[in-house]
Amino acid sequence: MRNHGVHCLLMGGQACVFYGAAEFSRDVDIAILADNENIENLRSALSELDADVIAVPAFDPTFLHRGLAIHFRCKAPGVEGMRIDVMSCMRGVDPFPALWERRTTIEIDQIEIDLLSLPDLVLAKKTQRSKDWPMLERLVEAHWFQNRHHPNPQRIRFWLRECRIPEILTELAKQYPAETQELLSERILLKEALMQDPETLAQLLETERQEEVAKDKAYWNPLKKELEQLRLDRAKE
Repeated sequence: MRNHGVHCLLMGGQACVFYGAAEFSRDVDIAILADNENIENLRSALSELDADVIAVPAFDPTFLHRGLAIHFRCKAPGVEGMRIDVMSCMRGVDPFPALWERRTTIEIDQIEIDLLSLPDLVLAKKTQRSKDWPMLERLVEAHWFQNRHHPNPQRIRFWLRECRIPEILTELAKQYPAETQELLSERILLKEALMQDPETLAQLLETERQEEVAKDKAYWNPLKKELEQLRLDRAKE
């Protein structure tokens, strides 16, 4: 992708590994800028990888703009069988140009890799899939453990907005009551963190999770219907 100038960001399970929350994943999930130039760069990269579309929808930017993922399987030597899932739009996540500005860049074996920023990756993990929620929890917990002795306003707000462990949330509220108070309008359950009530907080965190799951299902219901129609249309060909 980098060799062909593709503007893309690693996300999914492999990005989680780089942020310290291990998750086994055979797939490579990337977010891309779905403009004409970048799509052509992506086509060139996929051609070198000898990658074919393996499911609906077809490789058409209009599907990316509607929030669908396009799935590829690589056949080139050295990457045989590797799957690449490409998206451009995700529920609850900003458009790609904003994600690109906030990206995290790391270097592995002298190769630079661009990732979704941690806050954006956490937002992208708020899905109806049950496996995503423990990973979301671990991502924030790992970041807190790594940086709790070096807090700054941005980190404190991130922890308060996204932490899902009652004991850590109550500790954060105790340490940063002013910041917690400021964020009450965004996350009302922080009131229970201020009151140092982890039991009630745990119940509210589950309610919060269920609400996000419901939002994700509502978002995906029409898209799933579109995918099913595409499958039916392909079966008739």
